[in-house]
Amino acid sequence: MNFTIDNPSFLEGTSLRGKSIYYKGSLELLEKRRVSIVGSRKPNAYAKSMTHQIAAKLAKAGVCVVSGGAIGVDALAHKAAGASNTIMVAATGLDVRYPATNKQLIMEIEQKGLILSQFAEGTPSRRYNFPLRNELTVALGEVLVVTYADLQSGSVRSIEYAKKQGKEIFVLPHRLGESEATNELLKNGEAKAIYDIDAFVGSFGEVEKEQPDEFLEFCRAYPTYDEAVRRFGGQVFQYELEGKIDIKEGRVYPL
Repeated sequence: MNFTIDNPSFLEGTSLRGKSIYYKGSLELLEKRRVSIVGSRKPNAYAKSMTHQIAAKLAKAGVCVVSGGAIGVDALAHKAAGASNTIMVAATGLDVRYPATNKQLIMEIEQKGLILSQFAEGTPSRRYNFPLRNELTVALGEVLVVTYADLQSGSVRSIEYAKKQGKEIFVLPHRLGESEATNELLKNGEAKAIYDIDAFVGSFGEVEKEQPDEFLEFCRAYPTYDEAVRRFGGQVFQYELEGKIDIKEGRVYPL
């Protein structure tokens, strides 16, 4: 069963003001400080790793991570924050778990976190739903973090909404030719670069000091894939998914 939030305050300053929002999950997450994280469906390995670190550290600092449930950066942000500390904004009715590849993640967020939608039950994925989804995603966060975005990507629309809503925009520093949309923002002085993740997270909550990662330290010796699996098992696969390691020609490299 879906419930509605009538004319929620977070819609102020958006084209959605005055509307009701459907939800599944815990509304308690709306009482926490929130940061929106978005980006490309095909981020590079660096952006994957940084997205994971930012979202995970925000969650440990008590900050709720908001994103749009898409493959790529969105899914990475949700997973790193943990289902119980994330808000997903859907571009469909809440009975339509889209994209299908993220079905398990979406179900977990329904049970432990919060999913919001401005679309009634039965509404399928339509092209024009996504800009509206992006507007709500941006509205929910105190600031917007864009970890990777090409010039023609959907994240550019999220950036436009952040400007209209007066939200600060934070991006990662990328090499020339990569994430050209965020590099353009930096060049024009329209965004701030995250050079120090702990410093960024520290502006929202207390940063938890991390213990050294035994697996990543092990990988600095460039072990073979078989050696890594023998010693750390499924952690190898998990870290590869999170963009923390790369596997080339049978060896494991930390990123």
